Amino acid sequence: MNALRTSAVPKLFSFALVACLALASFAPASFGAGVPAPAEAGAIAAQAYLYGYPLVMNYKAIYMNAVWKESPDFKAPFNEIKNVAHVSTPDDKAIVCPNADTPYSWAYLDLRAEPMVLTVPKIERKRYYSVQLIDAYTHNFAYIGTRATGNKPGSYLIAGPDWKGEKPKGISRVIRCETQIALAFYRTQLFDPGDLENVKQIQARYKVQPLSRFLGIASPTPAPALSFPAWDEKKAQGIGFYEYLDFMLRLCPVHPSERKLRERFALIHVGGGPSFEIAKLSQEVTQTMSAGMEGMRSAVLKALEADKPFSDLVMASMDMFGSREQLEAVGKRLSLKDFYFPRYRGAFYGIYGNSGEEAVYPVYFFDSEGKKPDGAHKYRLCLPPGKHLPARAFWSITMYDGTDFLLVANPINRYLVNSPMLPQMKLDADGGLTLYVQHDSPGKDRESNWLPAPAGPFELVMRLYLPDADVREHRWKMPLLERID
Repeated sequence: MNALRTSAVPKLFSFALVACLALASFAPASFGAGVPAPAEAGAIAAQAYLYGYPLVMNYKAIYMNAVWKESPDFKAPFNEIKNVAHVSTPDDKAIVCPNADTPYSWAYLDLRAEPMVLTVPKIERKRYYSVQLIDAYTHNFAYIGTRATGNKPGSYLIAGPDWKGEKPKGISRVIRCETQIALAFYRTQLFDPGDLENVKQIQARYKVQPLSRFLGIASPTPAPALSFPAWDEKKAQGIGFYEYLDFMLRLCPVHPSERKLRERFALIHVGGGPSFEIAKLSQEVTQTMSAGMEGMRSAVLKALEADKPFSDLVMASMDMFGSREQLEAVGKRLSLKDFYFPRYRGAFYGIYGNSGEEAVYPVYFFDSEGKKPDGAHKYRLCLPPGKHLPARAFWSITMYDGTDFLLVANPINRYLVNSPMLPQMKLDADGGLTLYVQHDSPGKDRESNWLPAPAGPFELVMRLYLPDADVREHRWKMPLLERID
């Protein structure tokens, strides 16, 4: 199967987009309290749903991780770091497709009053680490770490759109973010369970502080407190989606390329003008906005389904995650009108994914026969001799439930296999590695190479950290997932 079917998604999606937005050309003039006529409101709502889905999913993660202290997923308030000294398990449900082979650290940043300074220690050369910097849109706007800055110590200033200062003394680099809030998402490689204490020591030396504290000067006037609307999953599935989007967009200064688009969104009080309030909309406008949203959601889900019938998804993650400029390039290459579908796709399959130069996530949606993997059957995955998979840092293969994309509970508490585990695994006679992917144990003599599957549908996600050029340039082919029963 092809690495990426570049024709299926754009054609279907472009048709759906045109169909959903065609009403805008024929909409009557706006009426009533600054709200547009129903037909126009419906077209704008469709457009805003596609554009805003990643921001709303980001809002959910922010609310659960940094705002609602009673949340089971709460990490730390804004501008504080939380080190998670364990890898993800099936109990972690806030984010789909969680990474289970690098302990995380999180710091949501409020950049409105002043920049924040992230300080990292010296880390031994053989250990991979990264600090992924993600803006409110879910763009990866910069990195700190093994690839981007090396494993040397340093202090990095993260500045919001309103900061006009120069690089202070003691700062290794100034990194600018186009939105008022951001996430610093840390990954620190864990070699094996006995290495966890070493990872904890590294995490303890990660520091997040305001610039004023770093410089030892008086703090500026605090920014006004943000009034976060409570997250409600059912509300977000309906027209309440636009309340969350409105909140997020007010923290996102208008990008020059999106001025006209944002002006359209402001017509329905999203991201400009009065705040979005459902109670102020007529029933007719509410209904047409809901219909526009549902029409776009249906079109996008159909496009995602058309996106799936191929198993060699080496390119897929590189087409979902990255900077604004990288995703714009994806949109142009796929002949899309804009890059909002790739951004949506990334948030749908696994928010906060790495950019392609940092890590690639090939996915086994299908086995070698083109059928969806299911724990009712048994499979094997044969990795070639040598370093087995083309990653300069390390690789992993993680099992996810095919329904909710979360980790799968199993009797041996093994959610993945990765290159640091190789000393505990049995190699083939030629130095290759055969993995057994199935629900029940393959037998004691093969359990070292067993990746447990759920009883029903599943998906495998491969992670290649610092992928080789063959991967980045689309020359590498994934090993096949072979059904053996």
